[in-house]
Amino acid sequence: MESFRIEPQLDPTDVDVAAIDRGLHSYNQRAADLASIRRFACYAKSSEGNLVGGALARWWGTACELQQIWVDEALRRRGIGALLMQRVETLAIECGCRLIYLDTFSFQAPEFYYRLGYETACRLDGFPDGGSKFILRKSLVS
Repeated sequence: MESFRIEPQLDPTDVDVAAIDRGLHSYNQRAADLASIRRFACYAKSSEGNLVGGALARWWGTACELQQIWVDEALRRRGIGALLMQRVETLAIECGCRLIYLDTFSFQAPEFYYRLGYETACRLDGFPDGGSKFILRKSLVS
């Protein structure tokens, strides 16, 4: 059997990271139809046309992943985030999705998602300052 050496490296170079990404991407492409993954975005804009919030998501098959959502800090707690989420969910349903999921940290907004009907699929503890990471899910089938 061939011998290998494992070399740990803090702060890896972009070149090394890219090589690992390419290797995994190549394997994944052979194992699954990743080319069918589609991204979409929903934007919240002021009456002047300024971007004040947005959501980025992607779907694959019947599952949609919310990747990011942001609302300008000065405009939070006015329902913009809930409207963005509603639009993301509607678009996901129109694309044939039956499930939407996301991840969030305890210092972000898990309660916001719970109010919108999301449930905890997984909770990971052990992050700095007693933080936790949550994977949340919601069925889009009534």
